[in-house]
Amino acid sequence: MYCSQCREKVELPAEEFRLTLGRTPAQAHYSFGCPLCGAAVRKQAGEKIVAALIGAGVRTMRLVPAEG
Repeated sequence: MYCSQCREKVELPAEEFRLTLGRTPAQAHYSFGCPLCGAAVRKQAGEKIVAALIGAGVRTMRLVPAEG
């Protein structure tokens, strides 16, 4: 992955990533902390990225609408 802050390529283990899935595919994103510059990076995740991250064992959080 590339850091959007320092633009360096970083390689991280699966446990360093977080994947968030919304109600629609357009709401999916992943995040990680850049080990080089310390930036909190968040990027949109298309279907292929979602599949790759899930396959790699990245922790996934699914957003659900609040009822009430």
